[in-house]
Order: sequence, then C-alpha cells, then structure tokens
Amino acid sequence: MRPSRRSSPEHAQLRHSRFLSTGRHCYVINSAPFNSAPSPESAGAASVGHVLCGRAGLPAVWAGGAMAVNYSAKEEADGHPAGGGTGGVAAAGGGGAVKTRKPDNTAFKQQRLPAWQPILTAGTVLPAFFIIGLIFIPIGIGIFVTSNNIREFEIDYTGIEPSSPCNKCLNVSWDSTPPCTCTINFTLEHSFESNVFMYYGLSNFYQNHRRYVKSRDDSQLNGDNSSLLNPSKECEPYRTNEDKPIAPCGAIANSMFNDTLELYHIENDTRTAITLIKKGIAWWTDKNVKFRNPTGDGKNLTALFQGTTKPVNWPKPVYMLDSEPDNNGFINEDFIVWMRTAALPTFRKLYRLIERKSNLQPTLQAGKYSLDITYNYPVHSFDGRKRMILSTISWMGGKNPFLGIAYITVGSICFFLGVVLLIIHHKYGNRNTSADIPN
Repeated sequence: MRPSRRSSPEHAQLRHSRFLSTGRHCYVINSAPFNSAPSPESAGAASVGHVLCGRAGLPAVWAGGAMAVNYSAKEEADGHPAGGGTGGVAAAGGGGAVKTRKPDNTAFKQQRLPAWQPILTAGTVLPAFFIIGLIFIPIGIGIFVTSNNIREFEIDYTGIEPSSPCNKCLNVSWDSTPPCTCTINFTLEHSFESNVFMYYGLSNFYQNHRRYVKSRDDSQLNGDNSSLLNPSKECEPYRTNEDKPIAPCGAIANSMFNDTLELYHIENDTRTAITLIKKGIAWWTDKNVKFRNPTGDGKNLTALFQGTTKPVNWPKPVYMLDSEPDNNGFINEDFIVWMRTAALPTFRKLYRLIERKSNLQPTLQAGKYSLDITYNYPVHSFDGRKRMILSTISWMGGKNPFLGIAYITVGSICFFLGVVLLIIHHKYGNRNTSADIPN
C-alpha cells in the first residue's frame, strides 16, 4: 500500500495563496504533521503560524525545513530589491547575489503615463475627411490660379546649339581677352504689368557640395582686418596666391558669376535700353550685417585692401566691382547674392530689378526685345547651362504650381475617401456587430 504523503512527519505544511490586489505571494508555514496530533511545541507553533510574503515573481528558498523569502517594504516602495543593494535573493547557506531584470517602479518604465487614445468612429472620421477636402481644394485652386497669373519668360543662352548666336562663345575661358559678346532677339507675347525681376540661372552647378560650402571666411567678409591678411584655412586652395592673401578667399568667391546682361526694347527698328536696377537685390541682413568692408582711415578701398590680391578667376580685384562706394568691395550686392549658396544643382539668383514707371503702362510691353550678353562665365566644361529669366511675383512669391496641385490632390483624395466610407457605412453600418471579440 502506497504511503500517504500527508502522513510523512518529515514534510511540513506549505500553503500558498496569491494576493491579486497587491501582487504578492504569501506562504503559511506550519511544522506540525497533517495526520498526527499536535504536540505542545507544535501546537504553539501552529497556533501562531508563520506567514512570509514576497513580491510576485521572487522565489522562496526552502532550506532545512525553513522557508526564506527576500522581501522588504523598501523594495515594494521604490521598485528596487532589498538585500544589501544587490537586487537578488540569497540562498540559505550563502551564495552570490542574483540580479533582477525587472524595470523600476516608475510611471514611465511601467507604462502608467497618462495618454489620450481617440476612438475612431464613423461620426468622427467621415466629417474629418469632408472638412479637409472642403478646405484644401479651394486653397489649392486659389494658389494654382495665382501661380498661373505670374508672367515668366526664360531664355537659354548657353550656346550649345550650332544655330545659337552664343555658340561662338561656348569655349570661352575665365581670362578671355577681349570678352566674347553675343545678342539674342526674342518676343514677349504678353505684357508684364507689375515690377519685373531679372534672374540668371545655372544648371548642373553643385553649390551644395560640402567642401564648396565651407570654402569661405565669414570673419574676413565681415570686415575683420586680421582675417583680411590671414584668411581661414577653410579657404584652401584659394587662400593665398603669389604669397599674398586672397580677398575674398575661398572657392565660392572664386567662382562668382560674372556675365553681363543688358536688355533692350525694339520698336520701329530702334533699340531702347531698359533700366536695370542693381541695388536692392540682396537680403537686408546680408547687406548690413554679414558683409562689411575692412575698417581703417578714410574710405579708400584701394588702401584698405592693400596687401591682398584678387581671386584667381576674377578679372579685377574686389575693390573695383562697382564705381559706387556703397556697392563696392565686400558689400557689392552681386557678390552678396552669389555668396548665398543654393541647395540644388539647378538654381536661379536675382540679377536686376525692373521697376514699373507708370500705372498707365506695363513694365514690359508685349513686343520685340534683344538681350546683349557679355559671355564671361564658362559652363561647357562641366556640362552646365545658363539662362536668363524675366518674372513677376505675387503674394506667394514666384511661379510655382506645385503647391497648388498638392493642395488640390490631397483635398480631392480626402473628399473621395469620405464619399466611399460614407457609402460603406450606410450599406453595412446597420448590421448586427455584437459578436463576441476574444480578448
């Protein structure tokens, strides 16, 4: 007959209960046998009993008829296990500490931070789609119409085509003497009513190259006299030339655009020059804060730049860029515009302004025009292209239909999805959906 486990006097009674509200394990230990009459010693022990509680997941160690649980109130409060700061449970008779991998009892690590989780229903999703569509579509139409009302005319004068008047200047170099000139005739189909902005455009010119962007000395450009004679090493290899410091130094300044563009209106075989304004094309902060000429006695720029030399590819030094003192040297606006590097390899930069003289007449009438070009800037060596752009502007800037198309597209998609979801909700929303969903 198999002996009953309960009748074994060597086993003590172990009752285990889980407290769900606190997450603890509690053990009631009684050394008296189950099937024997309690002795005076065991009766006293049984009447008192021993209750040991520990955190959920922490093991209790049975050693020599005793139950040992490593637990303290501090552990429950701050989330760190007790026991000499080791964070583990020590076995009876010695042994190393066991590290716990349980996260700290904080709101962040225990994911008790407050959160807002919207409940998406047909009553909230459908109106949102329709509202977005009704707002975005009119905005997109307005932006698109405004962009289309901007007048813009563009001429490519690179001269790659053999029939181009500038083909003879295609292989021009930086130091060509005399400079190559060409004339391109064109016709404006529509009048330009408001102020006209003349841009020059370059293609396949990577002004965003890392070493190119860093190749400048902002202290020198800000008029610091010590940097004028000792430029930054970032300007290498355009830092010095013939043992003289270059002013302005760096690859950006060395590659400055230097074509000359002149615009004429042709009427009855008579050419009338269009006034091109060269001031006011740079940012105010650049003109008055970032770029300054060196300081010294007098306003003679030739004396202030004494001891420096011009950039390698420049035909003349920086103090001879313009005859007007407030547009010469480092504060020359053509130079300032070029020094603001472009983010993309195809870009345009403002070259001149054409102001409207009378409200009764357009700035540029429809008709025949000619563009005289002094071709100094070589682009054929890197497969680049050069353009001249005439453009008006609006409250949203220059001509750019992409933003209007994007608004119209997003609004149309949202409105279409709203209609589709409305039909689906109307057709299937009234069905019984009370089926049990397993947790």
